[in-house]
Amino acid sequence: MLEKLKDNYGFLFEEKLIEEIAEVGSFQSLKRGEKLIEYGSYIKTMPLVLKGSIKIVREDEDGGELLLYFIEKGDTCAFSLTCCIGNKKSEVKAVVVEDTEVMLIPVQKMEEWICKYQTWKNFVFESYNIRLEEMLETIDTLAFMKMDERLYKFLTDKVKLIGSTFIENTHQEIAYNLNTSRVVISRLLKKLEKEGKINLFRNKIEVLNF
Repeated sequence: MLEKLKDNYGFLFEEKLIEEIAEVGSFQSLKRGEKLIEYGSYIKTMPLVLKGSIKIVREDEDGGELLLYFIEKGDTCAFSLTCCIGNKKSEVKAVVVEDTEVMLIPVQKMEEWICKYQTWKNFVFESYNIRLEEMLETIDTLAFMKMDERLYKFLTDKVKLIGSTFIENTHQEIAYNLNTSRVVISRLLKKLEKEGKINLFRNKIEVLNF
């Protein structure tokens, strides 16, 4: 486990901090579709992603979901930091996109390390900045982009995230992520296929010319 941490965070943290993470952290392996954080739960640990990716989504009053951002290898979740330190219930859900490995850090250590290690403090603040920028981008997408543009952006962002031009998602899963209906997504995917931007298969989409 120590070697995994060094591979993922050795360029960010000093060796002493990595050793502490390995000592107090709890390793967890998650499969696609599993939930790391649930709505309304109290978060007592902060995840450091060693492998895979996780999507952070927010739910509206009608049960619709909006994708806020992804976290991947070398990342953490800004919302979990806020909830941990403030002892608040989570207002987001974290769902595994692809098989993932995380190291869960106890909340008391997070606060201790902010004072003890400058590298950890920098990491926490930078995580906040990155997630804020991503959420502002999400707001811009909602405000200024048409649904077909939002869909194509979602697909290309997913390609960058997983490192493959083939995306294994049903039309319903994509609809949930973009807070729209499956019928709308199916229609727009057909449109993108006619435009030569994607190929459609059963429960799989190939993004072209990427």
